[in-house]
Amino acid sequence: MSIREILRDLTRSGGQQRRGENLSALGYLMGWRVVRLLPLPVARWLFNAGADLASGKGSGMSQLRANLARVVGDDNVTDQLVRDATRSYARYWLEAFRLPSIARDPGLQAVLKAGLVGQDQLDRAIRSGRGVILTLPHTGNWDMAGTFLVGHNGGFTTVAERLEPEALFNAFVEFRESLGFDVIPLTGGEAPPYDRLKQVLMRGGVVCLMGERDLRQTGVRTQFFGEETSMPAGPARLALDTGASLHVVHSWFDGPGWGLSVSDEVEVDNLPDTVQRIADLFAANIAAHPADWHMLQPLWFSDLDPDRGPNAPGREG
Repeated sequence: MSIREILRDLTRSGGQQRRGENLSALGYLMGWRVVRLLPLPVARWLFNAGADLASGKGSGMSQLRANLARVVGDDNVTDQLVRDATRSYARYWLEAFRLPSIARDPGLQAVLKAGLVGQDQLDRAIRSGRGVILTLPHTGNWDMAGTFLVGHNGGFTTVAERLEPEALFNAFVEFRESLGFDVIPLTGGEAPPYDRLKQVLMRGGVVCLMGERDLRQTGVRTQFFGEETSMPAGPARLALDTGASLHVVHSWFDGPGWGLSVSDEVEVDNLPDTVQRIADLFAANIAAHPADWHMLQPLWFSDLDPDRGPNAPGREG
């Protein structure tokens, strides 16, 4: 669906939810077209101003504050930290809208490589031919991390949550595929994503998966910052089933640039313990850069609906 088609759909009768979805899609699609045309200082000012407004200059964002409290403690969740976290999230979107243009910069790979910690671990894993699983939380600019990997390795496969309306989902897929990502839909694809990911790994390829949000509500019970939640089983299960090398990646903003790290290979023995090791590495990395963790949604069982709690049917542990 194009911008013109979305505008036409908005003029027709429809439910409030449908209109809201189309307005959201329109905003994102316009963003990709307009934001990259603005001078960078102007765009940065606009996004910072929007972040300050959204966060009440740091005094609002109750769920973000609750999430950060798990990381740094209640007394350390200052208005400045909340404002910085909201600005970090806004910077992610600013760069996402501009990334198709940024990625063409011939000097970008050198800048990203200079900020990379753990290249030896990454290169050794790729050379092994066993397949590589990279899992990371929603921090910094994970699309920029993917851009580095495309330039460094030639590509990778990932999974995308299916969004509504379809135009918005297609826009995200087209955006990431334009950067060289191979994107599989989480639901509604031609084949189950797990089977396709296994095939990639068995061929010695690289799979990247976001790892701290249990979108399918079938994850593994996990202690995260001392409190119970669940995390996706996919990265650990793929490592168990394929023998691929499993690593935790972290992305953060380092001044005007970007920081990236790749962990040593994660020990893989059984599902619960392996997922817990991933969670522990996520926690250590997030604690080092709390303002760059973009978690505005409820994550822990104590914040979620009872149906998502530890006794919900079908939950692994």
